[in-house]
Amino acid sequence: MTVSIPLSITPLSAARDAVVAALADGTAPGGLPAAQLLERASLKLYFYEPRGIDHQPPHEQDEVYVVVSGSGTFAVGASEETLQRRPFGPGDAIFVPAGAIHRFEDFTDDFGTWVMMYGPEGGELPEPALGLTPH
Repeated sequence: MTVSIPLSITPLSAARDAVVAALADGTAPGGLPAAQLLERASLKLYFYEPRGIDHQPPHEQDEVYVVVSGSGTFAVGASEETLQRRPFGPGDAIFVPAGAIHRFEDFTDDFGTWVMMYGPEGGELPEPALGLTPH
């Protein structure tokens, strides 16, 4: 039996164009500078390009960011008082457990990142550690 596997490649330029279009036509998730590019089972793929301030709220699923361009500081924690901060740059992968407060801070104007949200609401594991892997 031969299995047909669909090929899905999203060029970075198309992802950036999708963010502009989503903002223009009102389909940007939560009004954020992002566009959903793929959904398969629990996985959702977005491209995210905040400018100035990152206004995203905590999310119901675990997520992974893969930074494409730009640099800055990433903050994550269970509360505003417990936020941990680490520098990030192109090529870095950042895990955020479901429900964690998190945001990009002091980032450059060229910042852009892939975002993969996956798993059940509440995350795959109970009470995950909110640490970041250092560079």
